[in-house]
Amino acid sequence: MTSTASEQKRLEIKGMWLGFAGVAIFSLTLPFTRLAVAELHPIFVAMGRAVVAAVLAGLLMWLQKARLPQRSELKPLFITAVGVVLGFPLLSTLAMQHVAAAHGAIVLGILPLATALFAALRFHERPSIGFWCMAALGSALVLAFALTQGAGRLSWADIALFGAVILAAMGYAEGGRLAQTIGGLQVIAWALILISPVTLSLTLWAWWQFGAHASAAAWGGFAYVSVFSMFIGFLFWYKGLATGGIARVGQVQLLQPFLSLLGASLIVGESLNMTNLVFAAAVIGTVSLGRQMKIHR
Repeated sequence: MTSTASEQKRLEIKGMWLGFAGVAIFSLTLPFTRLAVAELHPIFVAMGRAVVAAVLAGLLMWLQKARLPQRSELKPLFITAVGVVLGFPLLSTLAMQHVAAAHGAIVLGILPLATALFAALRFHERPSIGFWCMAALGSALVLAFALTQGAGRLSWADIALFGAVILAAMGYAEGGRLAQTIGGLQVIAWALILISPVTLSLTLWAWWQFGAHASAAAWGGFAYVSVFSMFIGFLFWYKGLATGGIARVGQVQLLQPFLSLLGASLIVGESLNMTNLVFAAAVIGTVSLGRQMKIHR
C-alpha cells in the first residue's frame, strides 16, 4: 500500500469514528427530549435548546473570527434555520409528549432518504427509478408502522413527526448545499444565530406562560438536547464528513434508529420489543438501498 493510500485509509477510519460520535449524540435526542417534556413545556424545550446552542455558536464564531454571511448566503441559511432549528425541534418535541421515543426513532429513520429526495428536487437532479421505488417503500413502511401502533389510525403525534421529517430534510438539503462553500460548521452556527431573535422570543413567551419548574432529571434532558444535540453533535458530524468523505461517513447515520431504541430503553425505560426492531431494520435496509441508487446530476 502506497503512503498516499495509507493516509487516505487513515483519514477514512478517523472520519468514520468522528461520524459515529456525532450519530451517537444525535440518537439520544428523542429519549432526552421525552425526559425534558415530562415536566417542561415543549415550546420552551424546543426553542430554549436553540437559544443555548446559538450562544455557544456565537462564542465559537467569535473565537474563530469567522466572517459574516454574505447577502447571497442569507436565503439558504434562513431555509436551513426554519427546517432544522425551528421546524424539526418544535414538531418532534411536541410529538414526544404523546408517543414513545422508540416510536419516534422509527418514523424519523427515513430522514436520510427524505433529505436525498429534497436535494434532488431542490437542485434539479433526476433520481433513478430505483431511488423512487426505495423512497416509496420506505414511506410505506413508516406509514404502516404508524398505523399499526395507532390501531389503524394516524395519531396527531405521527403527523407531527412526518412534518418534522419534511422540514428537517428541507433544512439538511439546503444546508448541505451551502456547506460546500462555507463549511458545515458555519452553516449550523449562522443558522442558529440568524433565527435566534425568534427562538429567544418564543422561549421567553413559553417561560412567561407556563413557567420552568422541573426536576433535575428534566433539566438534565434539556441540557443534553441544548448542548449536545443542537451543537456538539454537529461538531463531530461535520468534522467526520469533511475528514472521511460524505459518501462513506454518511452511511454511519443508518445506525441511528437502533441507537435511539437502545437509548430509549436505558434513559426512559422503554421496552425493546420485536415489532420496533423489525420495522427499524426494514426502514434502515430500505434507506441503505435507496442511498445506493443513482441520482443523475
